Amino acid sequence: MVRQIAPLFFTMDIPATLAYYKEKLGFECLGTWQDPPVYAIVGRDQQVIHFRCAEPPTANPNKYRDELLDAYLFVEDADALYAEYAPRGVEFTRGVANMPWHSREFVVKDCDGRLLVFGANL
Repeated sequence: MVRQIAPLFFTMDIPATLAYYKEKLGFECLGTWQDPPVYAIVGRDQQVIHFRCAEPPTANPNKYRDELLDAYLFVEDADALYAEYAPRGVEFTRGVANMPWHSREFVVKDCDGRLLVFGANL
C-alpha cells in the first residue's frame, strides 16, 4: 500500500532553497546530508519535499505561459494559506480563485522557478 509520495526537486543551492521554503512557505527543515549539503528534506503538516543538489533539467521555454506545474499541494483552506503567504513576498503566478474542476487554488513560483499549485476541494 502506498502511504505517501514525496516530490524530489533538483536545486543548485540547497541553503537558499531551504531558506525560501522556511521563510516564504512555512516549511521546516527536517534534515540535510553532508557539508555543504547535497540533500535536504523539508516538511509541513506531515508532508515532505526532498531536494537534491544537481543541475535542473532544461525547462520547457513555454513553462510559464502554459502553466506547466511541478507539483500540486492539496490544502485544507486555500484562502488562509494565500493570506499567510501574501505578506511574505511570495511570487504568485495565479491568484486564489475557484476553478472549473471544483477546487479553489493559487499558483506560486518558487525560488528555483518551479510552479507549485496549492488547492482545496470546493
